[in-house]
Order: sequence, then structure tokens, then C-alpha cells
Amino acid sequence: MDILSNAGIFIYPLALCSFVAVFITIERLIALRPSRVMPARLADAFISGDLAGTGVDGSSVAGRIARFYQEREPDAEALKAFTRVEVSRMERGVFLLEVVIGAAPLLGLLGTVTGLTQVFGGFSAETGLPDPGTFITGIALALNTTILGLAIAIPALAAHAYLLRRVESLAARIGLGVQALLQSKTE
Repeated sequence: MDILSNAGIFIYPLALCSFVAVFITIERLIALRPSRVMPARLADAFISGDLAGTGVDGSSVAGRIARFYQEREPDAEALKAFTRVEVSRMERGVFLLEVVIGAAPLLGLLGTVTGLTQVFGGFSAETGLPDPGTFITGIALALNTTILGLAIAIPALAAHAYLLRRVESLAARIGLGVQALLQSKTE
């Protein structure tokens, strides 16, 4: 617990960054489950372009696209535009991980500079030596904020990369389904 208590005031924005990263990661992992994007019962029909006989509901991304296709019978551009909107909804909140990836190390660096300022500002005019208490507090602040900033940013970076890859993979499957729907419409 020393690492948290020695981070000074910087613990609050770093804790906020940590909370945001964990919340967004868990929320996106839940939202990007296969059952929420392209359920198994709909996947084959959607990708083959034959939606006849499948119960299409709006509880999944593919379901909303299929329902839009069935109810409105849109042209190719309208269907592709609706698909882009649905894919962008899958990316919702992921940009906040980018903010955390950038902000957490910078907050750590700010804590480092603040700690070093305390160290160098704590030299005694009479002896020319630093006050031991100020020296220890300043070094602890400098090191602990750096550690915390990196400890938050590194997992957030990994989560961000994983979530983006997952969205890209799911978007490719959805794109394949949309293409199949458009081809079945022209036949």
C-alpha cells in the first residue's frame, strides 16, 4: 500500500484513469460477445444472405442490420451506411482507452517532475544538504507516480489493441453478411 500512499495528490487522477480503463474494457468485452454481435442461429443465414425463416430481432448487431434490410428493403448504399453506423456503435467508448493510454504515463511523469522539484527545493541554505524527510518524500512521489502511470497504461494498451482487433474481426464478418444480402437481392 506504500505505493498508493506515496503517490500524493496524483493518486486521484490515476485512480480515475484506472477506473475508466477497467470499466470500458469490461463493458466492451460484454458488448462484443458473439451473442450480442452475431448469434449462432443468425450467423449462417446472415452470411449466406438467406434470411427467410430466421427470427430476426434487434438484440444483436447482425439482427438489427437484418431487420433494417427486411423492413425497409434499402438500396446498397443505405444498407452499407446503416452497417457502418452499427460497426461504429461496436467501437463505442474504446477511444477512452486511448485517452487513458496517453494520460496515465503523463500523469506519472508530472508526479515525477513534482517529486524531483521537492527534492531539489528541499536543500538547506546553511548546510547545502537536502532535508532527509523532503528528500525521501520527493523521491517516493517521483518513483511511485511513474510506476502507477505505467501500470495503468500498459494493460489499457493491451486491452485497446485486443478490442480493436475484435471489432475489426466482427466487422469483417458483418461486411461479408451485408455483401451476401446485397448479392441475394440482385439475384
